[in-house]
Amino acid sequence: MKVTLIQSNIHWEDAQANRDHLDQLMQRVPGDTDIIVLPEMFTTGFTMHATSQSESMDGLTLLWMKEKARQMDAAVIGSIIIQEGSRYYNRLIWQMPDGQTVHYDKKHLFSLALEDQTYTPGKQRLSVSFRDWVCVPLVCYDLRFPVWSRNTSGYDLLIYVANWPQVRSQAWTTLLKARAIENQCFVIGVNRVGWDEAGHYYSGESAIIDYQGDEIATKKDDEDLLYAELDREKLMEFRSQYAFLRDQDAFKLLP
Repeated sequence: MKVTLIQSNIHWEDAQANRDHLDQLMQRVPGDTDIIVLPEMFTTGFTMHATSQSESMDGLTLLWMKEKARQMDAAVIGSIIIQEGSRYYNRLIWQMPDGQTVHYDKKHLFSLALEDQTYTPGKQRLSVSFRDWVCVPLVCYDLRFPVWSRNTSGYDLLIYVANWPQVRSQAWTTLLKARAIENQCFVIGVNRVGWDEAGHYYSGESAIIDYQGDEIATKKDDEDLLYAELDREKLMEFRSQYAFLRDQDAFKLLP
């Protein structure tokens, strides 16, 4: 599996400017990429102005993602603000190159920023089978909750998209590695860079991490693309040799 992470700056609450900016960055994506991962709320920044900034599932950003996925023959992933009826969701879109769209609504809403008073939490985790890999995509604050991420389904790749401020970057880098080690999987974490309108600085530190917790690629502060080829055969060999997942605690999540 070949993955490209786009660690971008984000124009505050300007969806068209962000799509135009990503158009330019995507010109640098290697042609053999299978999955392209964008940050959380990549069209707006981490805003609570859901009423003015939301889109629909047939809006301009979804059409843009469909076209990019088709052009690049790759899945395009990132979260945006979606309105359904009177509710708003921080929704991760997984756009397939064949036009199929699946999504995950962020479960753990960041109450410190009043996200829980603006958006509706999701209730179900998404598992995606794509090109012989099983992938689970999650959003930002979900990273702090290991039970929601635990590998009970044998997935291969765990993906986090984020707007994670630099002031808490130690938690970001530490927990990405922890999720990889405890779940014996590859982990991708894509974060934005730059300043937002609330005065928060984002240092990126996007990362591609292997099943032992070792960094394959990472980048701090600068807008950039990270690319790597992930080897599922080596992952399976490691799990076979160190079969830790079979010893994990058995319990079920209650609603």
